[in-house]
Amino acid sequence: MAAAKDAKFTEKEMEQFKKEFGSFDQNGDGHIDAGEVQQVLKNLGMFKSVEQVKALIKEVDKNNNGTVEFVEFLDIVLNVKEGRESAFTQVYTKQRDLIQIKTASGGTHSFAEEEMSAFAEHINNCLQPDPECKYLLPIDPAAGSIDLCKKVKDGIMLSKFINLAVKDTIDERALNKRKNNKELNVHQMNENQTLCINAAKGIGVKITNVGATELMQGEKFPHIVLGVVWQLVKIHLLNSINLKNHPELVRLLEAGEELADLLKLPPDQLLLRWFNYHLKRANHKKISNFTSDIKDSDAYTTLLHQIAPNTCDTAALQLSDNTKRAEKVLQNATKLNVKCFIKPRDIVAGNGKLNLIFTAAIFNQCPGLDPLTSDETKKAGLMDDDVGDSREERMFRMWINSLGIDDLFVNSLYQDCRDGLVLLKVLDKVEPGIVSWSKVEMNPNNKFKKIANCNYAVVLGKQLKFSLVGIQGGDIEDAKNPKLLLAFVWQLMRYHTFKFLAEVQKKKFGGKAVGEAEVMAWANGLVKSGGKNKDIEMKSLNDSNLASGLFFLDLLHAINPKIVDWEVVTKGDSKENALLNCKYVISVARKLGATIFCLPEDINECKPKMITTLLASCMAVSPV
Repeated sequence: MAAAKDAKFTEKEMEQFKKEFGSFDQNGDGHIDAGEVQQVLKNLGMFKSVEQVKALIKEVDKNNNGTVEFVEFLDIVLNVKEGRESAFTQVYTKQRDLIQIKTASGGTHSFAEEEMSAFAEHINNCLQPDPECKYLLPIDPAAGSIDLCKKVKDGIMLSKFINLAVKDTIDERALNKRKNNKELNVHQMNENQTLCINAAKGIGVKITNVGATELMQGEKFPHIVLGVVWQLVKIHLLNSINLKNHPELVRLLEAGEELADLLKLPPDQLLLRWFNYHLKRANHKKISNFTSDIKDSDAYTTLLHQIAPNTCDTAALQLSDNTKRAEKVLQNATKLNVKCFIKPRDIVAGNGKLNLIFTAAIFNQCPGLDPLTSDETKKAGLMDDDVGDSREERMFRMWINSLGIDDLFVNSLYQDCRDGLVLLKVLDKVEPGIVSWSKVEMNPNNKFKKIANCNYAVVLGKQLKFSLVGIQGGDIEDAKNPKLLLAFVWQLMRYHTFKFLAEVQKKKFGGKAVGEAEVMAWANGLVKSGGKNKDIEMKSLNDSNLASGLFFLDLLHAINPKIVDWEVVTKGDSKENALLNCKYVISVARKLGATIFCLPEDINECKPKMITTLLASCMAVSPV
């Protein structure tokens, strides 16, 4: 088989293939696992759906060992050469731009130098006004530089950027900062990085197998630093691209669609649709991706001219050289005050990540959408912000995304759960083996298949003793009563939380079931024995006395007497002061290593579900 393939490749090509395979084989074991193949394909923009990716892996993995060996890699190359020359070119372009870092074990870690450079420039621009980042900036954006990886060492830069991505995620009072320009010690840096990791999880960053050590030694793990920073940059630039912030996006509805169809789109898909909306108005053909479809700068030139005809010209279309065209695009974008950290070569090479965030930067600066008419305002008014973007929905969504389930990212809890697959994947994660996948419709392309999956999820929920009276699959599929789905997902989260708690606190509970009563008793007992104010007590999960945040600060003090800076704590005697305390509670808990998804307002309003998860997370990281 290998000989047959060899006959179709020249000796020079085979040398190139071995080099490419080596760059994919990051751990040097002679194999590419499914995750590595999938990431490569995502980077190249060759496939859009998980199903297609899995089908390709299954096709080449002839020995069914779950990995792709070099011979199987040649199958992929052969397929591309015979049917997808442009995609194959992207493979070479992508891999040539990879920088190799040798690991202590003799393997290599790879990172794309153009992405490292672009993110360095973006962070330089964003954090330049902050005086507390003066000693960190500017980050060297030169090709091949890993200065960005070195500058994340003490956690300050990451913390600052996390707060830019989602405002007030980290209470900076909880950060260890330099005093008299003295470098932080290892313990202080470790606390900052632990806070960063848990705060990033709280805003939807997928972080698996990443610890404080990897970030403190970023120059040894550039691929990890780049992975975290990429997600933060994406959140920073795409976070406001939604119908709540831009109701005029309701114009992107297509024939036969309902508002719900638009609401379920993730920001990158919404951005693509916005791009095509302007291209259509300019009588230009649509694009389907941010890779090959924008490489000639034709679509970019048309977009910029359409949204700002008096500022951005179409002179680029008169040029034959794609690099010169891309230069014109960036010149036009600069005229609109768009911060262009992307380079002409990134457009020409079709770098999907950098073109996505460049397009987002254009949208954020100049969306080019007129104010809504009265009829459009009425249509946009169908959105119920209190329901569609509720704090409970947010907490459950972030929790699901933190579970590290392959091929799963929830953008809208209500819409993404409608086909039942998300719920079934989460069920299988919290109780491995409970789902019999032969009973699942893996391609639920009609209402009946979706309802069947949802009904199966309800059956499994009842098997786990969830209270699901009155909840049927159809209720989840039509998403008309969000409270029913919230009730289901809360019980999933509660089950997972207490199951995990029982496992990590085996000595305390001896394998017995854990619930709210046990967590409350633990918290009260710990505060009474080691709190700063031993007389404070929690009478219930919705005790109004919890609103000030003081009980939780006493609890955190009892867990680690050095973790709370009492000089920044208020008396909690006003709404404003109480919220300040509650904000501080979350960051201090994260600094201890707790994964927290609730918001300060949840504590201040004494929401029982949110209080439960907060206490359980604190208990999970408590040594006592």
